Amino acid sequence: MAAIHRTTMTPTKLELLTGWLPRQSWYVGDAESPEPVKAGGFRLDDPDGAVGIEFMVVADATAREPVAYAVPLGYRGTALEGVPGEALIGTSEHGVLGTRWIYDGVHDPVVMAQLRALLRGEAVPQHQSESDTPDPTVTVHGTGPDDGLDVQVNRVLRSTEAARSSSVRLVAGWMWPDGTAARGVLAAVARRYEVVRGQ
Repeated sequence: MAAIHRTTMTPTKLELLTGWLPRQSWYVGDAESPEPVKAGGFRLDDPDGAVGIEFMVVADATAREPVAYAVPLGYRGTALEGVPGEALIGTSEHGVLGTRWIYDGVHDPVVMAQLRALLRGEAVPQHQSESDTPDPTVTVHGTGPDDGLDVQVNRVLRSTEAARSSSVRLVAGWMWPDGTAARGVLAAVARRYEVVRGQ
C-alpha cells in the first residue's frame, strides 16, 4: 500500500492546477484564473510502487455556477517519456521524495492500467489522505473493460450516478463549495469509437 506523507509540496497541486485547467479543451469555467479547491477524490496503488496515483476532484467556485472536475494525477520521480507535452501538469518539490513530475493521468499508462483494474474488480480504491485505508464510498457498478472497450474519464462532473452509454461505471463523491455533498460518475467504460469521437 502507498504511504501518505505528511509534508509540503512546492508549488502545491492546486497551484499547478490553477494554471493548467484553463488550457484544457474541456474547461467550462469563465475565468482565466480559476480558484480550484480540493473537493474529493481517492487513490490507487501502483503494484510496482513507482507511481503515485490520485483521482482528485476539484471544484471551481469562480464560475457562474460551481463546476467540479475529475483530474486523475500520476506522480513520478522522473519524467515520463513518449507522452505529449500537454500531459505534464508541472513539477513540484516534495518535502520527502524530492522533485515530482505530475502528469494528467489519462496520459500515464500506469494510472490508466490501474483504473482499468479497478473497473474489473482487481484493485481497491484507497482513502485520499490516509495510508493503508480502503475507501468504501468509491464504488464500481458492473465490471469491465473487455476487448473492444476502453475507459473514458468524465472531466466535468454531474451530480448523477447514471452513465449514458455503459452500465460499467466508477462512482465517487465530492463536496461543493457550499458544503453540499454530491456523487457522480468519474469514469465509464465506452466503445473505442465513442472515446475517439468524444475527444
